[in-house]
Amino acid sequence: MIPAGFIQELLSRVDIVDVVGRHVQLKKTGANLMGLCPFHGEKSPSFSVSPSKQFYYCFGCGASGDAVRFLTEHTGASFREAVADLAQQVGLQVPDDERNPEERAQAARQKEQQASLTDVLARAADHYRKQLRASPRAIDYLKGRGLTGEIAARFGLGYAPDGWRNLASVFPRYDDPLLAESGLVILHEAEGGADEKRYDRFRDRVMFPIRSVQGEVIGFGGRVLDRGEPKYLNSPETPVFVKGRELYGLFEARAAMRGRGYALVVEGYMDVVALAQLGFENAVATLGTACGEEHVRKLFRFTESVVFSFDGDAAGRRAAGRAMEAALPFATDTRSIRFLFLPPEHDPDSYVREHGAEAFERCVTEAVPLSRQMMDVAAEGCDLTTPEGRARFLAQARPLWAALPAGGALTRQMLAEIARQAGLPDAELAAQWAQAPQGSGGRGARHEPRHDVYEDDGGEAAAHAALGGYGAGGAPEAPAGYSAYGAASGGGQGYKQGGDWRQRGAGGGRFQGKYAGKNGGRGDWRGQAPMPPMTPRRPPRRPEDRIVHMLLTHAEWWDQLAPDDLDLLHGFDGAHGELLRWLERDLHDHGARPWAVLRVALADEATLAEAVSRIVSPDPADDEAEFAQLRAALDQCLLSQAQAQMEALAPLMAGDPAARETYRRLAEHCQRLRQRRAEAAASNAP
Repeated sequence: MIPAGFIQELLSRVDIVDVVGRHVQLKKTGANLMGLCPFHGEKSPSFSVSPSKQFYYCFGCGASGDAVRFLTEHTGASFREAVADLAQQVGLQVPDDERNPEERAQAARQKEQQASLTDVLARAADHYRKQLRASPRAIDYLKGRGLTGEIAARFGLGYAPDGWRNLASVFPRYDDPLLAESGLVILHEAEGGADEKRYDRFRDRVMFPIRSVQGEVIGFGGRVLDRGEPKYLNSPETPVFVKGRELYGLFEARAAMRGRGYALVVEGYMDVVALAQLGFENAVATLGTACGEEHVRKLFRFTESVVFSFDGDAAGRRAAGRAMEAALPFATDTRSIRFLFLPPEHDPDSYVREHGAEAFERCVTEAVPLSRQMMDVAAEGCDLTTPEGRARFLAQARPLWAALPAGGALTRQMLAEIARQAGLPDAELAAQWAQAPQGSGGRGARHEPRHDVYEDDGGEAAAHAALGGYGAGGAPEAPAGYSAYGAASGGGQGYKQGGDWRQRGAGGGRFQGKYAGKNGGRGDWRGQAPMPPMTPRRPPRRPEDRIVHMLLTHAEWWDQLAPDDLDLLHGFDGAHGELLRWLERDLHDHGARPWAVLRVALADEATLAEAVSRIVSPDPADDEAEFAQLRAALDQCLLSQAQAQMEALAPLMAGDPAARETYRRLAEHCQRLRQRRAEAAASNAP
């Protein structure tokens, strides 16, 4: 954890007026400054910034905090990212940077390169905006799409004129490597040793600047004005622009998402801009790729409700299926995920223009919830009136259900709904899926409970474990056929332990184990003593469970974590991620507090209380953990993460030197992790 003393020094050097002023237009009113709140939609300023107190407060929605909190809440940055950003602005070095000098130097070079690239892209964006004002043809096109000059200015729209080397008049050196690295210029290697050719990537296109959450231009999308291919052309991936992580319009839509209460994900740039023109300023779009987990994760930093809008044709249904798969791991019990399908002849823009904003809002309200979309996808191509169709339905439903956050109420309800559709009892389906665990590794893989706790119980133990293991009264239920003490309740064969003895009937028994001959051929057990209580075994705990448990019960350990550890923790999804984000905020506000205090504070958090009961182990031995055990769990997760990245890079290595270099670094990282784990194991050996 970053020392509290450093945070105080940082806040004493930073001027919150400058920090907020980069994102909100402020006006002096007495001792304070006022502006429109960035956290909710409003027409009259209610957002106050106090220079003397270095504090902001909104009289409309109650948002408040210091400079660090403003960056984390407004830009979606993590606490560490916000601190690092502010520290760089005032020339401070974050004190817990454990990287060696070479790694720090490399990081500094990368940051400098990124700053240079964003400067180049910002300069190009200015050029394209000026060219738009000078192009009646481009202006007429935008007017024909119903866009005003105000909305074009808000999104920074521009125009790239027709011509091969227009940017040569913008930059002092057209052969500057940054122009190619930023994707503005294409290099074409000439044959026979001749000089390579350079030309502008974007020509005769309306330009849509793509901004990061911080508002920096990181790339462009260009659309043809007339007929031509491709209709949309995006910047290539660069050190500052990765399509799989960015959303067009997110920078502009953040406040509207909070005001309307949801994010609307559409398919194209023009949909985003046109919807903003029509009053739906909460729309964003992916950048020519299917919606992925990184997109969904980023959206849930700003809202708890996401609506995906797609065409109602086959292509739109397929896109909705991919978006659903990306969203499933984030479907906690407090979030809403819905799917809006418009008629095939309409996109969101045309629908609003023809039917009005109120009609479109009704469509959003009536959008298909995630649960129904999941069932529809699972039932595709299945005749549920036949056993074969129901079997196929179960095969298609299982990976979708497995991707849901484990242990949540939605997950349990979806299991019951899938069982109902398949004509099976809930417990039987849970037992089946527990008996044949689906794969291992990868997102959505579950660590299923053991199903062999009881002999001949038909999988009941697994069913109880999969469904929570609790009956209506809130206590663990005994398996079918046993009383609370484990004795057979209806006669017949009782409990079998390792094949050594059996209880026969309800009142007596014959010892049949290997010691049966010691007392005249009869055993000395008569069945008088009741058997011990039997409850399902506790399923194996995941490393993520152990990590969250140990950090909550030993909050002071956060201070000992390395940057790689924190990056790993910031990537945790579902309940684990929510608990860790809560803990990081609590550490920032109060410092490390005992678990007894944190437990009381968490009890007041309705959305987290259930997660605590599931993740924090009731076993007292877990509270006696040492930091080395946390280190081992973190290393296990880091190793799995690196191996997954290597597996993804493997197909690219043959033709991509950058992929080979990244793969090499990851392999070295894995070796260091294995060595550290081996050394830790050796030091703990007796």
